[in-house]
Amino acid sequence: MEGLVDGLIRLMESPSPLTGPVNLGNPVEFTMLELAKLVLKETGSSSPLTHLPLPQDDPRQRRPDITLAKEHLGWTPKVALREGLTPTTTYFRSLLSDLPVN
Repeated sequence: MEGLVDGLIRLMESPSPLTGPVNLGNPVEFTMLELAKLVLKETGSSSPLTHLPLPQDDPRQRRPDITLAKEHLGWTPKVALREGLTPTTTYFRSLLSDLPVN
């Protein structure tokens, strides 16, 4: 088993209690604009991107610290963003294709 599910299972089966939240994110940092552009490219969408002021409490850094997961669970992410985006969009396309058309 790979990825996030593996990390969750390792966390649930962990014999010792861990202090604080255990981050199972991916430490590769990217901006929301980069993510939006990747999604547009992957989906073939021509949707416009709208830039709004950031909320006051918006994090400036989106790079999770996965130290606890690595040290206590032996877990690191296995799937890169671009690699995981294709099956994700394929899955949601299949859900949409099954919806009745009005």
